[in-house]
Amino acid sequence: MFMAYIPASVHSPMRFPQGKVAELRFELNSGGKKDKHFTAKKVALKKIVANMTMSNNDMVALFPDIVGCMNIPNLEIKKMCFLFLVNYARMRPDVAVKAIPVLQHDMEDPNPLVRALALRTMSYIHVREFVEATVPIVKHLLRDPDPYVRKTAAYCVAKLYDHDKHMVEKSDLIDRLNGLLRDDNPTVVASALAGLMDIWERSDAIKLTIDYSNASKMVAILADCSEWGQTYILEALMSYVPQECGEASLLAERIAPRLSHSNSAVVLTCIRVILYLMNYIADQKQIAALCRKLSPPLVTLLAKGPEVQYLALRNALLILQRRPEVLRNDIRVFFCKYNDPIYVKVTKLELIFMLANEKNIDEVLTELREYATEIDVHFVRKAVRAIGKLAIKIEPAARRCINLLLELVATKVTYIVQEATVVIRNIFRKYPNQYESIIGTLCEHLDSLDEPEAKAAMVWVIGQYASRIENSDALLEDFLFSFAEEPVEVQLALLTATVKLFIQRPTKGQELVPKVLKWATEETDNPDLRDRAYMYWRLLSTDMDAARRIVMGDKPAITAESERLDPMTLEEMCLNVGTLATVYLKPVQTVFRNARPRRLHDSPALQRQETAAAHAGLRSDANKSLSQLGMGGQPADFDPRSDRGDPRNGDGNPAMAQAVSDADAYFSSQMRDMHIQEQGDSFGGNAGESQGYVVNQYAPQTVYQPAQGVAGNGDLLL
Repeated sequence: MFMAYIPASVHSPMRFPQGKVAELRFELNSGGKKDKHFTAKKVALKKIVANMTMSNNDMVALFPDIVGCMNIPNLEIKKMCFLFLVNYARMRPDVAVKAIPVLQHDMEDPNPLVRALALRTMSYIHVREFVEATVPIVKHLLRDPDPYVRKTAAYCVAKLYDHDKHMVEKSDLIDRLNGLLRDDNPTVVASALAGLMDIWERSDAIKLTIDYSNASKMVAILADCSEWGQTYILEALMSYVPQECGEASLLAERIAPRLSHSNSAVVLTCIRVILYLMNYIADQKQIAALCRKLSPPLVTLLAKGPEVQYLALRNALLILQRRPEVLRNDIRVFFCKYNDPIYVKVTKLELIFMLANEKNIDEVLTELREYATEIDVHFVRKAVRAIGKLAIKIEPAARRCINLLLELVATKVTYIVQEATVVIRNIFRKYPNQYESIIGTLCEHLDSLDEPEAKAAMVWVIGQYASRIENSDALLEDFLFSFAEEPVEVQLALLTATVKLFIQRPTKGQELVPKVLKWATEETDNPDLRDRAYMYWRLLSTDMDAARRIVMGDKPAITAESERLDPMTLEEMCLNVGTLATVYLKPVQTVFRNARPRRLHDSPALQRQETAAAHAGLRSDANKSLSQLGMGGQPADFDPRSDRGDPRNGDGNPAMAQAVSDADAYFSSQMRDMHIQEQGDSFGGNAGESQGYVVNQYAPQTVYQPAQGVAGNGDLLL
């Protein structure tokens, strides 16, 4: 029996594949009157929101259909429609404007949730028609009988200020928002404060001031606010400037119960306010009592998740620098756990170093020894470096720290040996002529050094103690074998070490010095290396005694507190405890470009003793480092030209006068008309000569003088 094949299209109408937008439009308009609960529309809207969340901009074609659904009296549907409106209004403002009447109608709805939702949606849309239409509505809803609507209206004022600050400043919206601070509902007051704080952060014309009476009222309603409302109120208290020490002390005691709150944001903000108020308290007993109250909440935060732990630890670093007594007796809580993330471990390590002292050093070293044998290489390096820094920080424990470092070096683990070499270099600088007996142990592990910092440290040790290391010249030659391939950091160290070798042992170094200086001046492109080589060249061939005093002179004192913040930055950081800026330990404007920097406001109660002393110490250290670096401890305002004397009278220092004259002539000529007087016994002599270079400290080279009318090569560096 023969059966003909009949296409399916003969029996049914042709169906073409429809696009996703057409399908969703069909689903959105389906259901009809039978769908009393709008189930089909809800399903379609959920699909649309899902596509919108996935950044599918094809959904904007459904804008007219969505606007048509906004009239449906269902809160769930309105939420999804308003979300669509906020997302796509700026792409299709011509269609979005048609939703304004619907939103205005919803703001008269008897349900306060609908009114608040419509107002929030309207204020979020950055379209001129929406912004202008929102202003009169916000004014009306700021007096709404429902506190939830008033709270939403308070936030909307700040949002409108973000859209058009000039329009808001010309209107009376800010005054109305300020009036909400007298509201009976604590949540509304907290929201009004949050809005005013946001406006104050963005405005240069508005000043936020709070007196003691208002501050007391704000503290009184803290217990009745939500956790975020408490955060807003505590934030606002930072704008209160105490005029009397008693006011600051009483206010700090009243907000102290917030330290036991379960929300970490409330705890950290409360800590910030108490630290701020401490600056206006003169009684040291009260400050000590407040410091004791700050310790338990910080320790409690370490029981939370790793992110909160990290934030608490970074803020603890700040607090320890400003108020060391806060965590003085809590070092054990900062010992690392095996499952801590690496960023938490490293921060705990910094705190352990800051809290270490003579009493707990044995316990700390035992803990650090465990850290130095862990698997994580980065953490092990930090632990080894911490041991070396403790030797510098706590002098009575230096020998114990060095013994532990030698014990770790004996493991022959490459990265441990390299870190130990770096920190031992710093220990030698801190304690000269005390622990040089361990140099031999370091020299046994030269083959383990392959990182620039470790190589530079070892080269420094060899050069500094070349007179005590029997084969120092052979060790330097091993490093010099790859001089051209080394990083600049190592090349600079090798250059200086070679000069030190020659100064201490001329017979051992007279062959290495000219070779290295030739490489550094003729075969390198790095200006720092080349300039240093020329300086050594001139110095060695002019005055060996001056070279010895300069190159082998006393080094500036080294400390373990180099990572401390300067007083001004520390003061600002303590006023931002709990914010992102404290994670970076950078000034706020470095992290947030438009953030308003915070400073302690002047007041009769402001205590400036510690800060002033710190500033004085900082200035003293700065002057000391400037005056004594390379000048033998002379005052900072010492002028070499004053030592010239009068040539006509024959007084003054002729060598200094001559050197200054040469320098003035050199710089005034701007590197023109210079030439090098080539002599057989000088470094970098005639290019055509093949004999070796010889350094004779008793036959110094003539000082190079500017050529007067002589056609030279025109550039000293060629």
